[in-house]
Amino acid sequence: MDIYSKKQKWKFTLLGFAIIIGLSSLFVTNRLVKQLKNEERKKIELWAHATKHLVSITGEGDYSLAIKVISENSNIPVILVDECDSILEHRNFNHYSKTDSILLKLGLIPEKEITKSFLRKELTQIREGEEEPIEINIIGDKQWIYYKDSALLYRLRYYPIYQLGFIGLFMFIAYFMFSASRKSEQNKVWAGMAKETAHQIGTPLSSLMAWVELLKEREGTESMVFEMEKDIKRLETITDRFSKIGSKSELQKVDVVHLIRQSVEYLKSRMPVNTLFTLEFPEKEIIIPINSILLEWVVENLVKNAVDAMKGKGEIKISITEDAYNIILNITDNGDGIDRSILKNIFKPGVTSKKRGWGLGLSLSKRIVEEYHKGSIFVMQSEKGVGTTFSIQLPKSLKTTAS
Repeated sequence: MDIYSKKQKWKFTLLGFAIIIGLSSLFVTNRLVKQLKNEERKKIELWAHATKHLVSITGEGDYSLAIKVISENSNIPVILVDECDSILEHRNFNHYSKTDSILLKLGLIPEKEITKSFLRKELTQIREGEEEPIEINIIGDKQWIYYKDSALLYRLRYYPIYQLGFIGLFMFIAYFMFSASRKSEQNKVWAGMAKETAHQIGTPLSSLMAWVELLKEREGTESMVFEMEKDIKRLETITDRFSKIGSKSELQKVDVVHLIRQSVEYLKSRMPVNTLFTLEFPEKEIIIPINSILLEWVVENLVKNAVDAMKGKGEIKISITEDAYNIILNITDNGDGIDRSILKNIFKPGVTSKKRGWGLGLSLSKRIVEEYHKGSIFVMQSEKGVGTTFSIQLPKSLKTTAS
């Protein structure tokens, strides 16, 4: 029951659509740029023809059309040079920075003169490009028009990059907000379901306690009542666990060695007879801030998972060690191990290797350890046919109360 494999497929599908949209945008923009380049080439050719015509007119000829054609070029940078490589004319070269352009429009700085060195530098760059100059033959004298892309065409080249950048940023923000909203909603659902479960258990539990009191009055029921009281106490603990989900958890300083030993002793008598428990605990006390009820729940989940992995037959090794800042609790079994296909998502809700499992135990365990105790839980090692080791690290001290 791995719902995250389907989720992964959806992610790849959406990524595929995003790539298609991006490539389509690049293709369309590239075609548009080519069309505009052709149009600009035609304009320059027309500009060259008008220049040639203007020079060749003598007497009372009509200058108006040629002058209008030349003046219409208000955005394509052009330079006219002769056979001696002298610059005869130039048009539409902007030698201002973006900041200077704004200040110029506001009238805060004077207009600068375009120098010959600046034009010569521009001419060199144009010659290094791909655009071929347009030749003008005027009464035996050859001249050439060099030009480069207009500012509009230059900006248009980078439009797809800007577009994809903004789309990507929007998708990232939308995905982050959606994930946070969904996680918050899931937390509220889990907390509501847990509290409702605790409430539903409370009614029959009260009735059971009353029946146990009645059984105490009968002779010969002492052993029965003793075992029933232990199970009722366990039910009370489970009810308390569920009621604490979604609420503030108050951590108290407790001997974690004694707590884990006590929890394991209870589980031993309720596990299959072929399950062997090996405990490696320090002899001294280790006092750390924890919530006893919730931490016992984590240990119970891991032990039951280990028993299921071994199919009720095998060894469970539980050890407690410490370093300068943490206590380390390791729980090892010699069962089937965790399938690699679900290993990376093993702590997510709904992920389980059991045919009838809901995949909630490890998810709740992770939340208890990390959110309530500010510790960490992870799979230290897992190998098919060899077994699995879960490791829990709990800090020895907390600056603030977990919540």
